[in-house]
Amino acid sequence: MSAPPAPALSAPQAVITHGAALRAMAAAIEAATAMGVRINVAVVDAGGVLAGFLRMPGAPLHSVEIAIDKAYTAASFGLDTAAWAQVLRGHSDAVRAGLVLRPRFVAFGGGVPIVVEGQRIGALGVSGGSEEQDGAIARAALAALGLA
Repeated sequence: MSAPPAPALSAPQAVITHGAALRAMAAAIEAATAMGVRINVAVVDAGGVLAGFLRMPGAPLHSVEIAIDKAYTAASFGLDTAAWAQVLRGHSDAVRAGLVLRPRFVAFGGGVPIVVEGQRIGALGVSGGSEEQDGAIARAALAALGLA
C-alpha cells in the first residue's frame, strides 16, 4: 500500500493581464475626460499588487495613493468600496471604528473588484472626482472589459 499523496503546497491563481489593465485604464481616462474630471487610476492584481497606474495631468496629488488604496481595498475584500458605508452598519462599534483605521482601507466609492467567471482577478481604483464620478468612471472601465 502506498502513502497518501502529500497535500498541495501551492494553488494557481488567475490575475488580470497587462492588456486588460491597459484597456481598463484607457477606458477610465476616456470616461473622466468626457466628464471633465482629472483622475488617477490604478489596477491591482488579485493579490493587491499594482499592475498598472495612470495619472492625468492636473489630477489631485493626494489622489495618487487614494486610487491605489481603493483598488487594494476592492481586491482584498472583493467588494465595491462604495458598499462599505452600508456594510459597516451591520457590524459592532469596534469593527466600525477599527476597520476604517486600517492602513490602505478605503470606505468610499471609486474602487471596484474585477471578477471573471466568479473569480476575482484584480481590482480598479479611481480618484480625483467626486465619489459618484469616481464610481461611474470605475464602472465604465469594467464595461470596457465586458464586465459591467
